[in-house]
Amino acid sequence: MTTYIKPYDIEALINSLPGIEVITDSSQVAKLSQDYHSFSPVLAPKLAGKVGDIVLRPANEQEVLKIAATCVKYRVPITVRGAGTGNYGQCVPLHGGVILDMTRMQEICWIKPGVARVEAGVKLAALDKKAREIGWEMRMVPSTYRTATIAGFVAGGSGGIGSIQYGLLGDRGNLLALKVVTLEDEPRFIELRGDDVQKVNHAWGINGIITEVEIPLGPTYPWAEVIVTFAEFMAAARFGQALADADGMIKKEIAVFASPIPQYFTPLRQYIPDGTHAALLLIAEPSLELLPGLVQQHGGKITYQKVQEPGKGVNLLEFTWNHTTLHARSVDSSITYLQSIFPADLETRHGASLQLVEHMYRYYGDEVMMHLEFIRVNGVAIPAGLQLLRYTTEERLNEIIRHHEEQGIFIANPHTYIIEDGGRKVIDPEQLKFKKMVDPYGLMNPGKSREIGRV
Repeated sequence: MTTYIKPYDIEALINSLPGIEVITDSSQVAKLSQDYHSFSPVLAPKLAGKVGDIVLRPANEQEVLKIAATCVKYRVPITVRGAGTGNYGQCVPLHGGVILDMTRMQEICWIKPGVARVEAGVKLAALDKKAREIGWEMRMVPSTYRTATIAGFVAGGSGGIGSIQYGLLGDRGNLLALKVVTLEDEPRFIELRGDDVQKVNHAWGINGIITEVEIPLGPTYPWAEVIVTFAEFMAAARFGQALADADGMIKKEIAVFASPIPQYFTPLRQYIPDGTHAALLLIAEPSLELLPGLVQQHGGKITYQKVQEPGKGVNLLEFTWNHTTLHARSVDSSITYLQSIFPADLETRHGASLQLVEHMYRYYGDEVMMHLEFIRVNGVAIPAGLQLLRYTTEERLNEIIRHHEEQGIFIANPHTYIIEDGGRKVIDPEQLKFKKMVDPYGLMNPGKSREIGRV
């Protein structure tokens, strides 16, 4: 695979794209070259000053195809972005070039019972609202669902609210089809269906420009938001696991927070006394009747319960997943985070997970504050961690990561912009083959994969 040659002729590229929205204002371009990698004190200095040369906003697939052909002609690198709600610098261009902003492509192609087809720039909340009109909803969304786009979620996300029921986005069946544009000498559309979607899923835009996404939907329920508080953290963790294991109870979100994390949730402080630990839940209303008994068994107390009204008032979901980190950093900017999955003991189902959770909770104390999100992995409900970490040095951060991995805890490192060093660990050989075909000049988000850089 060859690489583009810099400098490239941006003026010639612009002149070749009449009628397509172009942004050249330096402050706007700089803004649209960023995401939330500032959550990481390691990434922030490494990505400082990394900006595109221009931003292009296609309105439809034909404009995307024309942009792709022009970037190939002039050998200009291209970095695709949606709403820029990622956390690892996925949409930060390392080598300048074109920022391809897909947010104008907002058409919902169609929604049928159990499945939807939409353009890349459709916001998750808009799709969810439309699907609910016929009794369905998105299976899973990140906590940024109000602003995040569907293709951005596919390219840079992995799971979220709903993963306790449906697993992770990359699990078989959670993506049905992707339509992508290539950066070959003659760019074309490719439709990937079934397992072939994995050639592009969670690849940070290095393997094709996603223009359409087809996803399965789940049946919608009347949902209730609930806060439960506990005097002891492990009582809260055991409650979370018990609720996750209760297959007959329909739930969409189980988040458990060790004190002092709830103190960062200013709008919720009246429901969570200082020094207590909390669980934030989204439960189907028909399952609510069974909740008080489970809470009582684990010594908890229900302090808040309300039928969810999408788009109205305080929304508990926006205190979960990485919104937790956002709230904490708004109070203390020295806080960063980890991403981890605690292993399940397949014989005892979750025994090993909770033992490790307790060990790490007691070992690190307030240096690594425990935030658990229960998810389903290979049919077993287990805790994933989005622990808050009081950052001191990069050396100490790496030491903490190594210690977790030595204990058998999987770390998806959020402090690197290299795919292999984060959650991926390795690049699938099929992705490498696909990359060589669709991007022979290495123009797509270059520098984000070590292995692909060697091809």
